[in-house]
Amino acid sequence: MKKVLLSLSVVLLATGAYAQNDHKGHGHDAPKVVTATPAAAAPAPQAKKPTSLKPENMVFSDETHDFGTIAEGPAGNYEFTFKNTGKEPIMIESVHASCGCTTPSYSKEPIAPGKTGTIKASYNTVGRPGPFTKSITVTSNAGTKVLTIKGSVEKAPTSSVPENNSMIKTN
Repeated sequence: MKKVLLSLSVVLLATGAYAQNDHKGHGHDAPKVVTATPAAAAPAPQAKKPTSLKPENMVFSDETHDFGTIAEGPAGNYEFTFKNTGKEPIMIESVHASCGCTTPSYSKEPIAPGKTGTIKASYNTVGRPGPFTKSITVTSNAGTKVLTIKGSVEKAPTSSVPENNSMIKTN
C-alpha cells in the first residue's frame, strides 16, 4: 500500500509541474528547479553610518550674492564661505550649477567642526547681457543647500571704428 501511495504522489507532483509549465507556454521545457542559497552567500547591504549632521550645521555667511550691474566680458566671481557648526567633519559630495554659464568649485577636503569651507562661483558674462539669477546646489553629508547668484550684465560698448569702410574716402 505504501508503494502505491508513493507512486501516486510522484505522478501527481510530476503532472502538477508539467501543467504549470504548460500554462506559461513552456509545455515542452523541463521543470525548473529553484534552490535556496545560504544567506552567507549574498553580501548584506552596508548600513549607512548614522550622522548627527544636518543642513543647519553648514552655516553660510550669506546664501545669496547680488553682483549688482557688472560689465559684459570679465567673469563675475564670488566666494561663499560656510562654517561647520556640527560635531562631525563635513564632506562636500558635489556642487552643481543650474546652467553651464556658471562654474562652481569647492573645498575638497573634509571641513572639521568649527572650521570654514568655501564654494566659489564664476559667472561667464560674455554674450549674456541683461538680468540673471543662477542657483548652485551643494550636496554634502550634512544635506543639501542651494546658493544663489544674481545681477545684471551691462552690454559691452560697440567699437567706435566704422564697420562699413566704403564711407571712408581716399584721395
